[in-house]
Amino acid sequence: MSLYQVDSVRMKRDLAALVAINTENPPGQEREAAECVAGWLRAVGFDLSFSEYAPGRTNVIALLKNGAGPCFAFNTHLDTVPAGSSWSSDAFTLTERDGKLYGRGACDAKGPLVAMVEALRLLAANRQHWSGTLMGVFTADEEVASEGAKFYVKDAPPAIDFAVIGEPTSNATFSAHKGSLRPRVKVKGVTAHSGTPELGVNAIYQSAKLLGLIEEAHQQQVRCRCHAMVGNASLTVTRIHGGHADNVVPDSCELLLDRRMVPGESEEAVKAELQKLLEHANVSAGIEAEIVAWQATTGGATETDSNEAIVQHSLAACRRHGQPEAGPFGFQGGCDLVHFRALGAKGVVIGPGSLAVAHKPDEFVPVEEFIAAASIYLDVALAMLPLESAL
Repeated sequence: MSLYQVDSVRMKRDLAALVAINTENPPGQEREAAECVAGWLRAVGFDLSFSEYAPGRTNVIALLKNGAGPCFAFNTHLDTVPAGSSWSSDAFTLTERDGKLYGRGACDAKGPLVAMVEALRLLAANRQHWSGTLMGVFTADEEVASEGAKFYVKDAPPAIDFAVIGEPTSNATFSAHKGSLRPRVKVKGVTAHSGTPELGVNAIYQSAKLLGLIEEAHQQQVRCRCHAMVGNASLTVTRIHGGHADNVVPDSCELLLDRRMVPGESEEAVKAELQKLLEHANVSAGIEAEIVAWQATTGGATETDSNEAIVQHSLAACRRHGQPEAGPFGFQGGCDLVHFRALGAKGVVIGPGSLAVAHKPDEFVPVEEFIAAASIYLDVALAMLPLESAL
């Protein structure tokens, strides 16, 4: 059981303060939220630093060294998706009703962040019960392209042994997630007057042929790659744009492909496979197409083996604090776990709230889950930072 009682009144107050800071992404502008979090943790003895990959796009890093032992990090993000409309109450005023806390970011992911801050406070106040290095790494821009986490990782930070990522999982343990690549593919044609289309090559018609080959690749090859936790890999088209005048046969058409990867697939291999698909389209159907750019995404796929200690301790903590269906599970989408895995960290994803309401009007986090999350985080950290420094 957790050794210490979390302060639910303080947690609600902190969440209200953080929800009131608008970090809609775009544009993000996470600096004010980063400074708010820094103030909370500096007050209990953490060393604080900031890093910016662009003006106002700020990560905040909290560090507390407490003797020999591994390095354990909490991570989640400061930004939210845009609030949008159709809210029953103000999106930036935390509102409690019927056992739920409403506000943009309440579960994705300011609720997890505040629960992590509460765990960090309690750990700082009770250093006699653990040994090692404790970190809070709270990043910008997860909702668009994980630029904050990517910037943090490429700056060669200290090694992290274990990480818990905060995302809405209903306080279950997720230990794997998909990754994504989004190539922009330009299909080429030859312009002509629309009254004599036979004198040109219609890039939209060529794109239609390519669409069939993309669907065939998905059905016969890509979707056959299945992972026990995250399901199938996939390849689909999410955007198409072609033509520049009403009376001209278009000489170009652009497609945006969405390729979801499962753990075990590498970005390099998938990129080579997509290039091979376009080469096949040229040889078999005379389609001239090329990848002209790659849209930014959150990153690749990853997993932490279910037998790892952090997964097992996370499962136990989630069950202990009210989640009987503790996992381990896998995300269909991506998150920042992959970037901490790139540092060598073994990690999991845990947080209060549900993805089903995360990006919608009237986003909320259940009060009980929100409070329980702090105890879960505390228990996992204590398990991974034992006094004897032996796992």
